[in-house]
Amino acid sequence: MRHHLLLRVVTKLLIGPIILFALYVQFHGDFSPGGGFQAGVIMAVAFILYGIVFGLEAVQNVFPAWLVHKLMALGVLIYAGTGVVSLFLGYDFLDYAAFNPHHPSHGQHWGILAVEFGVLVTVTGVMVAIYYAFAMRRPAISDEDW
Repeated sequence: MRHHLLLRVVTKLLIGPIILFALYVQFHGDFSPGGGFQAGVIMAVAFILYGIVFGLEAVQNVFPAWLVHKLMALGVLIYAGTGVVSLFLGYDFLDYAAFNPHHPSHGQHWGILAVEFGVLVTVTGVMVAIYYAFAMRRPAISDEDW
């Protein structure tokens, strides 16, 4: 898409607001519709759009495949680690009251944010990894064979 200058400029202008909107959905997910999954998909859209317009090599320079794979595992560790921390503090697995025993509602807020952040990281990694898998795939039949 090198000859589509307008598309390339608009894409560069949209990447920041898309990521900002993903963070908005993430941090308001416990008060309104949204949360980690939706924010993760929106965050992945920013990278996928960049890859569609500028090419797979360009997006992998910005967001390398090794980092995508590490993020998938990191998100699961954040999610599970939140539960393990509550276990070590003497509460049930994912009992958010462990994060602030004096004010359990405050602990609930911090626990949900931690879990939803883990979901955001995992979903972003998985969606970008799926895009990379499809984009790197070579067609079985070349255009000349038609």
